[in-house]
Amino acid sequence: VQLQASGGGMVQAGGSLRLSCISSGSIASFNIVSWFRQAPGKQREMVATITSDGTVDYADFIQGRFTISRDVAKNTVYLQMSSLRPEDTGDYFCKARRGAGWYMGQGTQVTVSS
Repeated sequence: VQLQASGGGMVQAGGSLRLSCISSGSIASFNIVSWFRQAPGKQREMVATITSDGTVDYADFIQGRFTISRDVAKNTVYLQMSSLRPEDTGDYFCKARRGAGWYMGQGTQVTVSS
């Protein structure tokens, strides 16, 4: 299974982006799909998670600005990001769990200017 993140780019503070995590296999087969991010010099942090039953969870710092969703027919998990802040800058990537196995793909860069 391969995961590929896309949709990153450069935006000004307050702007929006929608990231996509496309799986080469069925999204429905994953127990959990999460978005993570990592900024230069900082630790990797979980941003949002969606489970196979559609339960979602967000990091506290999101404060209602992001929405994770999935389209099973397209094997894609989305991260809609609004009210972006400079501190949201980083490499965003998705990670998925199926049983005991984890899968992670290449990230997409998000840069937010002030």
